[in-house]
Amino acid sequence: MVSMSKRNRQVLLTPTRLRRGLQCATLVGSLVGLAACGGGAEDGGTAAPAVVAVDGSSTVFPIAEAVAEEFQLIDPAARVTVGVSGTGGGFKKFCAGEIDISNGSRPIRAVEIEACAAAGIEFIELPVAYDGIAVVVHPDNEWATTLTPEDLKMMWGPEAQGTVTSWNQVRPDWPDSELHLFGPGVDSGTFDYFTQAINGEEGASRGDFTSSEDDNVLVQGVATDPHGLGFFGYAYYEANRDRLKLLALDDGDETNGAGAIAPSPESVRDGTYQPLSRPVFIYVNPEALARPEVSGFVNFFISDGGPLAREVGYVPLSDAEYALVQQRLDARVTGTMYGHGNEMASLTELLGDGH
Repeated sequence: MVSMSKRNRQVLLTPTRLRRGLQCATLVGSLVGLAACGGGAEDGGTAAPAVVAVDGSSTVFPIAEAVAEEFQLIDPAARVTVGVSGTGGGFKKFCAGEIDISNGSRPIRAVEIEACAAAGIEFIELPVAYDGIAVVVHPDNEWATTLTPEDLKMMWGPEAQGTVTSWNQVRPDWPDSELHLFGPGVDSGTFDYFTQAINGEEGASRGDFTSSEDDNVLVQGVATDPHGLGFFGYAYYEANRDRLKLLALDDGDETNGAGAIAPSPESVRDGTYQPLSRPVFIYVNPEALARPEVSGFVNFFISDGGPLAREVGYVPLSDAEYALVQQRLDARVTGTMYGHGNEMASLTELLGDGH
């Protein structure tokens, strides 16, 4: 294990840091282009950096950027660019051969698998951490402390569009004040997972809400709107907990314990925060693994990504699960583990089944 730097990982989630990271990615791309046009060492210039191109989920972005920073400390010749175009946007770029690694906050869809197959691109699916979807309100909201999945469906279901517009329509004892909703955009894997878990169908949602692929925008929206409610990855709540109020969920399952349960590292890992806990992934092109900078980065992600995931507010896999992920990578097992009627199986079961 490589020792980690002492930097405060919370800054990774600030809007300024996010913009700077994307600007740096653009700059690196420009430098690579200049080197390819005659600025290489053979012409007396500086050799082009070995670039690892990563894009996709904004939820996975904080983990990927933390791993990229640490990896570049031990391999200064490598340049890891991490973009944020949403899970769906990342898969589009991945299947078009534009990036080496796609970050996903949900498993790859059948239509995306077909797009990759049509382009002759394979993928290795690698879980890297667990995440809980946080449901948050403004700190001045004194009436909402817990929600049920039915409450959330009443707010977010397609039938709510234009009709459920005030808090007291959800619960009569809540105030007759406007309900303002903030959520990820349609290219987000978090949006896909949330709509499947709450509304019963992936992508089924009202459309009259403030959306963004950048979770920092959603944080800002709820943090400045006393009537707002939003959802996004738990790490973004952790980084902004002084600006937001976290709500607990009561799914009515007595096996989860008494009362509503809020997301936390413990409740996400043990599965009691339901139905909004899930693993998050990276997808790597096996052909790209022939390049030492890509292979080195992905192996470092698995070996050192757990502690880094914890630093930025996510829940690491168990040591046994990381070992199974490493075996999957070493064996170059392509394809998805999902789609076999096993969607509710644990990662240990999925990784051990050989899919």
